[in-house]
Amino acid sequence: MKTRIFYTIMMLLTAFAASAQHQAMFTQYMFNTTAINPAAVGSHETLSLTVLGRQQWVGIDGAPSTQTLALHAPLNQEKLAAGLLVMRDKIGVTSQTVFFGQGAYRILFPKGTLSMGLQFGFSAYASDFLDLNPNNPDNDPSIAADVSNSFLPNIGGGLYYYTERFYAGISSPLLLNNFVDENNLGDISIRNNRPDLERHYFGMLGYVFDLSPSVKFRPSTLIKLVDGAPLEFDLNANFLFDEVLWLGVSYRSFDSVSGLIELQASNQLKLGYAYDYTLSDLSQFTSGTHEIMINYRFAFKKERIITPRYF
Repeated sequence: MKTRIFYTIMMLLTAFAASAQHQAMFTQYMFNTTAINPAAVGSHETLSLTVLGRQQWVGIDGAPSTQTLALHAPLNQEKLAAGLLVMRDKIGVTSQTVFFGQGAYRILFPKGTLSMGLQFGFSAYASDFLDLNPNNPDNDPSIAADVSNSFLPNIGGGLYYYTERFYAGISSPLLLNNFVDENNLGDISIRNNRPDLERHYFGMLGYVFDLSPSVKFRPSTLIKLVDGAPLEFDLNANFLFDEVLWLGVSYRSFDSVSGLIELQASNQLKLGYAYDYTLSDLSQFTSGTHEIMINYRFAFKKERIITPRYF
């Protein structure tokens, strides 16, 4: 029975990896916006490095695991910004590695900045069916192939407007609908003439309110739309204490509730952690999801002061 449950879960995870839901999710998206919207590059107003690791559904073998590295900065003339996004997302036996170069043109207004961004790059997919430890791998040609690969170029774009206390953006990180090569990936999904990589659309919005001289409140939301799937949304409520400690809660539709904590360790260093409690039937198999974020903003001139931002 345990073996049957294991293989059932693995098949579901593998099918999930090969379906249209290829865009990785983050609970701390408000501190990792360039992974969703290329127009957000340069919005930290200095060279910014963000590293994020997410382990979903702890306790289930083959559950999603995601790591991202985002590097971006405004260029000397301030109207342009550039960035680099590297992301690895592994689900079951299938892994996706994404490399994107990002650029944005920024229109500077007296109270805010409107940014128009594009990203160009590729996604590389690989499946290692021997990770399933089959009893007779030689009897299944797709398993005997061991490692399979697929390489898919793509582009994305977005708009992003922000001030010191407000941000709003719309984006589609993957504009091209692509098919994963079923010969390379062992025909692990039923296609019905639909692309494996559906176009995703995101909308995000957030604002910071003063509740007292030492407490600020920042509600935010992220809306996700993809063809063939229900509309999804994240609702977040975060509180900032003494410009140092963020505490918050989040709800993701059809999926989870989360607790968040961020520490502004210095003007340049921010540390974050989020825990997701699964609301679906998977909760009986998992102890939850963990996500860790580190953001560092560089100051190359001693006289320059990096002001901590609210997002």
